[in-house]
Amino acid sequence: MASDTLARTGSGTLSGLDALDLATQEKAPSRLGRLWSATWPKIAALALALGIWQIVVWTGWKEPWALPGPVTVLSDLGSYLLTSALWDGLATTARRAAVGFAAALVVGLLTGLAVARIRVLRAALGSMITALQTMPSIAWFPLAILLFQLSEQAIFFVVVLGAAPSIANGVIHGVDYVPPILIRAGRNIGARGLNLYRYVIAPAALPAIVAGLKQGWAFAWRSLMAGELLVVIATKTSIGAQLTYARELSEAPRLIAIMIVILVIGLLVDSAFGAADKAIRRRWGVLDQAGN
Repeated sequence: MASDTLARTGSGTLSGLDALDLATQEKAPSRLGRLWSATWPKIAALALALGIWQIVVWTGWKEPWALPGPVTVLSDLGSYLLTSALWDGLATTARRAAVGFAAALVVGLLTGLAVARIRVLRAALGSMITALQTMPSIAWFPLAILLFQLSEQAIFFVVVLGAAPSIANGVIHGVDYVPPILIRAGRNIGARGLNLYRYVIAPAALPAIVAGLKQGWAFAWRSLMAGELLVVIATKTSIGAQLTYARELSEAPRLIAIMIVILVIGLLVDSAFGAADKAIRRRWGVLDQAGN
């Protein structure tokens, strides 16, 4: 009986989980199909936003000099992309973002690990980190300007304070949800001190850490844009400074064009974090190899 069943199975008759797995593989979309399924909602959302924008302009709610239409703004954006001012400003802003976020990353990771594993620090600083995370970054600028005047250091100070608490909280939550059995298993095979963090705790907490990094970047970017609007350094152009100049000169098309550039940068960085998160989930086995 068993040999007959085995023979029928070997001859091509699949059942149970094998048939289900085969059906899933057969229905898996192609790479082009996955790309289209991920792209068309964004295109539809963009078209809807442009349509609503144009309708608002047609209603005459605001004068064209205050609220230009999409065609005018996109035309100005095209010419803006060809200017050196944009790329010089992007270089300055990108450098500030990279340095500030890197410093916040170091501070947030070290603080998060320390607070997560040392009970005295958890009691002393746990709620304070959450309070710092909820504090608007703009509220730090009066103190930053008082300490560092209108300088790069003032912007750096606020960017780090804006991003580090979110990163630290991501680390704390990630470490908190590491199963204790993993830590005991690591210790049983000789993992102690830094090796325990490197080989056991950090990999287990990685999804939450990446989520904290993503949120930390959002806070860092917002803090940086606020800083560049408030702390305008005449000798250094930046995206925020150019936004301020466009407002002061009432150049609405250029102002909205710069805002679009800021939005696109945010979307690109979010896509990078999304790709990292997807790779981690796939490695952990919680994302199907053929899934999006």
